Amino acid sequence: MQTSLKFRLAAIAALGALSLSVGAARAADEPRRPECIAPAQPGGGFDLTCRLATEGLKHSGALKSAMRIVYMPGGIGAVAYNNIVAQHPNEPGTIVAFSGGSLLNLAQGKFGKYNVNDVRWLAGIGSDYGVAVVRNDSPYTDLKSLMEAFKQDPTKIVLGAGGTVGSQDWMKAALTAKAAGVDFKKMRFVAFEGGGEAVTALRGGHIQAYMGDAAEAFTMLEGGAPIRVLAVFNNERLPGKLASVPTAKEQGYDIVWPIIRGFYVGPQVSDADYKFWVDAFNKALASPEFAKLREQQGLFPFDKTGPELDAYVKDQVKQYTELAESFGLVRK
Repeated sequence: MQTSLKFRLAAIAALGALSLSVGAARAADEPRRPECIAPAQPGGGFDLTCRLATEGLKHSGALKSAMRIVYMPGGIGAVAYNNIVAQHPNEPGTIVAFSGGSLLNLAQGKFGKYNVNDVRWLAGIGSDYGVAVVRNDSPYTDLKSLMEAFKQDPTKIVLGAGGTVGSQDWMKAALTAKAAGVDFKKMRFVAFEGGGEAVTALRGGHIQAYMGDAAEAFTMLEGGAPIRVLAVFNNERLPGKLASVPTAKEQGYDIVWPIIRGFYVGPQVSDADYKFWVDAFNKALASPEFAKLREQQGLFPFDKTGPELDAYVKDQVKQYTELAESFGLVRK
C-alpha cells in the first residue's frame, strides 16, 4: 500500500514537472500595441523591412493587431540599437529592423559599447542585393562606362549611399573602386542617413551614382523614379522587373554583395514573448501571402528564425570583421 502511494505521488510530481515544462515553452499572448522600429528616415530599406513585416504578419493572420512603424534615425541603426539595449530591453511588443549593414557596423564596433550578443536575433525575412544606380539621363549606360570614367579620374565620379565610411553601402562603393582598379582611399563618397536621401541627391545631380539595394531600386522604378540600374551585385540575374539588368560579373567585374533583412528584440524580452514572435514569423514566412508581398518588394527568400538566425548572424559578423580589417577599418 505504501509503495502504491509512493508511486502515485511520483506520478503526480512527474506530471506537474511536465506541465511546468510545457508552460515554459508556451508562447505568450499577442503583445498590446505592437510596433516596428525602422532605424532611419522613411523611404529606405529599413522602412521597407518594417512595411513588409506589418503587411505580412497581418495578411497571414500571424498578428491580429495593427502594427505601427516608428522611425528612429541615427548612426545607421546605432541609435535604435542603443535605445533598445539600454532603455527598453524588455519591451515585448517592439521589434527592430536590421540589415546586413547593421551587422557590418556591429563588426566594426560602431554601435558603441554594445555588440552582436546584446540583443535577441528574431527573424530573417528576405534577402536583397547591391546595385549600382544612376539617373536615367546619365551618360553612363552600363557598368563598364561608369568604371572607365571612374578609373580615368576618380575625383569626377561622386558615389553616394545611405551609410557612412565602413557601412555596407560604403563597402559596395569600395569594392566597386577596387574592381575598377582605383584605390578606395581616393574615391569621393558622400554619406546619407538613408536610401531616400541618397536618391534625392542623385536626382539633383549632386552625386553621379548611388550604390543602393535592389529592393529599393525596384520600389523606386515602380514609383516612376527617373533612375537606371547599371548592375546587380549577385552571382546571377534577379527575376522580375530587374531581370534585364546584368550582373557586375557579366560585365567583367567581380562584385557580389548580398543583403539580409530581418528583426531583433531587446535582450530582456522573455522567452515566452520571444517565442510568440518566432512563431508569428514562422507562420508568416510559410504563407503564400507573405511570399507574394516579399516578391512585390523585390526581395528574395531568406527564412531563418530563432536559434538558426542567431547562429547565422554571429557567423556573418565574424566574416564582416575580417572584411573590415582588410580595408583598415578596424584594428586586429
